[in-house]
Amino acid sequence: MDLNELLAQGRNRRSLLQAMGVAAIGISFGGLAACSKGEGKKLANGEEAKLNFYNWDTYIGETTLDDFKGATGVEVKMDLFDSNDVLFAKFKAGNPGYDVIVPSNDFVERMALADMLQTLDHAQIPNLKNIDPTFIDVDYDKGRKFSMPYTWLSLGIGYRKSKVKTKPDSWKVLFDSPEYAGRISWLSEAGDMFRLYGKYLGKSVNALTPADIATIEAMMIKQKPNVKNFHVDDGQDLLLKGDVDLVLEYNGDIAQAMTEDDDIDFIVPKEGSQLNSDNLCIPKGAPHPKNAHAFINYMLDAEVDKKITETILFPTPNAAAKALMPDSYKNNPVIFPPADVLAKCEYAKFNPELQRLFEEAFTRVRAA
Repeated sequence: MDLNELLAQGRNRRSLLQAMGVAAIGISFGGLAACSKGEGKKLANGEEAKLNFYNWDTYIGETTLDDFKGATGVEVKMDLFDSNDVLFAKFKAGNPGYDVIVPSNDFVERMALADMLQTLDHAQIPNLKNIDPTFIDVDYDKGRKFSMPYTWLSLGIGYRKSKVKTKPDSWKVLFDSPEYAGRISWLSEAGDMFRLYGKYLGKSVNALTPADIATIEAMMIKQKPNVKNFHVDDGQDLLLKGDVDLVLEYNGDIAQAMTEDDDIDFIVPKEGSQLNSDNLCIPKGAPHPKNAHAFINYMLDAEVDKKITETILFPTPNAAAKALMPDSYKNNPVIFPPADVLAKCEYAKFNPELQRLFEEAFTRVRAA
């Protein structure tokens, strides 16, 4: 079975969520095999049968939450965010009531340093055994003290083949050229934008200086008139609708769009790019920490993650789930870029001082 057949089995991930609403989705389930259904009922672990989940848009399987309800009876409410900056800002004044969140690698580090994350009890997450060992002892969270890996991903250019003169194999087309004026879309996340501009200038994403940031800010302001918008985690939708012809976006998002429109393609520019890894974490003050551990363990189950991966089409760090996927997924160069491409890509590290400069400069760019 190939990717198109997988998606043809039901509504694709976007239509599923769009049918429910795009701003904030609340999905509620009740019941427990071992106890009565209903609001406020207690589980055997002493907690209410509830879980509050804060996730990215289009980043869950079509039946995952329903299936979790069937397995545990826990009622899940899922709200959506569209950038790590929004996620971090939400928790600045304390946990507003969430049990599980999905920050990217550098924000796991940032939130841990800010004492926003609860230490995980690995004894309650036995499905950790399913994770590829290379994703366990990571620089941003040694030994997985605060996070469990959900996906990994690469940033690149999604584009409409019929609208470009040549394959857009350089960041130049998005960052430093009027060639596609009014037909390009940028990310709305400060750190990612500055680090990728750094790649275009031949620098490591982790080696930018305040002088580099000033240079990039000026370049962004110069290029901004050619940019249609700063998208909010929906660049692939802009591409599908024909609102733009080129978009800075994640590989999994474009891989899914490619199954809906064969005029769409994706490329990691020749200068290299940034890799991200999104993670499942329990924020400090989570009202249902035992349910949160159970939910994370459930998400790491091989069959569960296989169903999620079939829907979202991002690279999974779950080796047991990946083994269950078809070759059309495992051998897809958009989802899993070749080794020579990955060799020019890097994970971003959190730098408090640079992050402040990124955000201040990006605010000025957006206001310019």
